[in-house]
Amino acid sequence: MELSIASFTLLLKQRYRVVLVALLLATGLVFAGFSPVPAAHAAPTQPMDCTAGQTCHGCPPGYVCIYPEGSTNGVNDTTPTQKYYYYGVYQLSNQYGQHEIINNQVDKAWASLCTDWQGATCHQMLAPLTLGTYNLTPINSIKVKPTAAGVW
Repeated sequence: MELSIASFTLLLKQRYRVVLVALLLATGLVFAGFSPVPAAHAAPTQPMDCTAGQTCHGCPPGYVCIYPEGSTNGVNDTTPTQKYYYYGVYQLSNQYGQHEIINNQVDKAWASLCTDWQGATCHQMLAPLTLGTYNLTPINSIKVKPTAAGVW
């Protein structure tokens, strides 16, 4: 009986060590900056080529607009597929590949692209009155939030 209890105890200790090593490795990867989800790859944002307070490439003043896949600077298609006016988190669905995004906010609101559904893990920010091209494949939500310094 003692032999089987001793064997069982040894087995538990070995499994405990394996689990502990796996947890330590996972924790080390997280603190080393490893991210299992890629951030949205983007061309640098640039100022809009429109006048502030005016509709820009079909995006009304005060809105953040997403254009169809493959649009460039909103010129190829002046009809946004998504428009967001109010502050908050908006879940995205069926948005893949490169999309043009214009932040036509006139009240210093920023837009951020997030990989989670709740708008908590955000990687890219668009300043007010800017545009950029982003890969929306890893993006699950967009957050529109007022801020003076662009810090979340």
